[in-house]
Amino acid sequence: MTVPTAGAELPPLEIPITRTLIVAGAIASRDYQDVHHDAELARQKGSPDVFMNILTTNGLVGRYITDHFGPTAVLHRVAIRLGAPNYPGDTMVLTGRIEEVDGDTATVRVTGSNGIGRHVTGTVTVTVLPEGGAR
Repeated sequence: MTVPTAGAELPPLEIPITRTLIVAGAIASRDYQDVHHDAELARQKGSPDVFMNILTTNGLVGRYITDHFGPTAVLHRVAIRLGAPNYPGDTMVLTGRIEEVDGDTATVRVTGSNGIGRHVTGTVTVTVLPEGGAR
């Protein structure tokens, strides 16, 4: 892993939004709201289909950062805000830009967009420990 540099862009990550991903993420995070697993009830509540919950999005943002920074990356703060829903059949593209670096800790601005707009925006603070995991 190279040392993070302020201003550096992270490569984009494309995530296909499948019905299975949406339902599995809701189950894994114990979010049993029907809008995340029952298309008919979601439609009755005004949504065109089931949609991804914030906890799944949070996990995908974390994955994006740790995939980039490597196995010694430690997330300290993930602050996200949702926008356009992630529906099945779409693709979310995560992008990132390193905003600042302080020693081995970086703050990364993350955006995730889909076919209807911005799904998620936020910042992640990550520390990259030396190999072996000790400071």
